[in-house]
Amino acid sequence: MENTHQTNSQPSGFLDRNRTIIKGFLIGFLILLMFIPTTLIQNLVQEREQRQHEVINEISSKWATSQTIVGPLLVVPYKEYTKDNNGKVLEARRNVYLLPDQLLVNGNVLPEVRNRSLYDVTLYRSVLHLSGSFNPESLKALQLAEASFVWSEAKLLLGIDDARGLEEEASLNWNEQYYLLDAGVPENSVVAHGLSTTVSFDSTTQVKFSFQLKLKGSENLYFTPVGRSTGIVLRSSWKHPAFDGQYLPVSHKISDSGFHAAWKVLQVSRNYPQAWMSGQYELKKSAFGVRLIQPTDNYAKTERSVKYAILFIALTFTVFFFLEVLQKRQVHPLQYILVGFSLCIFYSLLLSISEYTGFNPAYLIAATATVLLIGLYVRSIFKQGKVAMIFTSALSGLYTYIFVLIQLQDYALLFGSIGLFLIIAVLMYFSKKIDWYNTTRGN
Repeated sequence: MENTHQTNSQPSGFLDRNRTIIKGFLIGFLILLMFIPTTLIQNLVQEREQRQHEVINEISSKWATSQTIVGPLLVVPYKEYTKDNNGKVLEARRNVYLLPDQLLVNGNVLPEVRNRSLYDVTLYRSVLHLSGSFNPESLKALQLAEASFVWSEAKLLLGIDDARGLEEEASLNWNEQYYLLDAGVPENSVVAHGLSTTVSFDSTTQVKFSFQLKLKGSENLYFTPVGRSTGIVLRSSWKHPAFDGQYLPVSHKISDSGFHAAWKVLQVSRNYPQAWMSGQYELKKSAFGVRLIQPTDNYAKTERSVKYAILFIALTFTVFFFLEVLQKRQVHPLQYILVGFSLCIFYSLLLSISEYTGFNPAYLIAATATVLLIGLYVRSIFKQGKVAMIFTSALSGLYTYIFVLIQLQDYALLFGSIGLFLIIAVLMYFSKKIDWYNTTRGN
């Protein structure tokens, strides 16, 4: 009977001595369990962001999509003669492409913001003055027979992504001769759609041209550096531009009144020549310009905050666990789960409120509500206002820390690493006060 009593008491003694460690492993499991609601919230953020993109695409499709201007460029038919097996002479036509010697664009971009439900869509109107010159000397590099060019069928092409954005007809000044640019382009491998017109051109005369485009679009306005020397100057009242594409501006200024940017691109810095025959060059790959972005992206910031959710829950549970041990008061696992769900609902509040107020006010409202809820819950568990204040302060500090990390971009990793190091140091300090094996139990 004595041996039996000793055998039965050993398991009880083991659980009693290691209950703190076992509780720690249980809390670790609960932290992993919180992956489920945080994943669902992350999916919800992505779903709302996708809905925003759908609204933007819907409005843009009725207004005009992003615009990329390709050209202008000249297309001149060229006759080639071959003989078949019977000695009969056959004629074939190929296109010769000529880019301008100089291209200058001077433009004003007039932004408009349209609202649909909860979403803002950035649109624009633009007034663009294009001018430059074509030099037939560039054709000599191809070493083609001048008599084989069909000069009377030379066409000027201008590529535009969405012709619905044209607000008026474009009149081309071509060496003091005037032509209307018509819709559509001849079949070729360079410009898929846009405007074109037949012009007078030959191998002896350098031509100067100019015309004005009133073009509307959404979000992006890009250009291609088709000139041997290309100069672009854009002005706008939009205060949040993103200069994008293959080339950055050589100078730019952004202020509360808008932006002013200038680009200069030389022929030697791109990968296609001034003239070629039936080539397959994709001019749009060299496009550059400006993107009118919204000053804040609530969904992007919310998604970044959700990525910190597990870290946040783990730190909160750890503080909760330390308080439980140091205060010598048992907290049920269900109470941990309720606190975890409260932390998860914070992100749902943040997402829904930010759609109306913007990210920063929404973060303040959601964080304040969550901290007060959990702080009052902790007070009801431990029955001590001081403990509740300590936990509330720690939780508020964590929310502030995560908010700062979300605002930072270039220094987020640095400050994040330093902050985590300090948090771990504090946890290590308080962990030494815990009697992990309950050796003082009963004293």
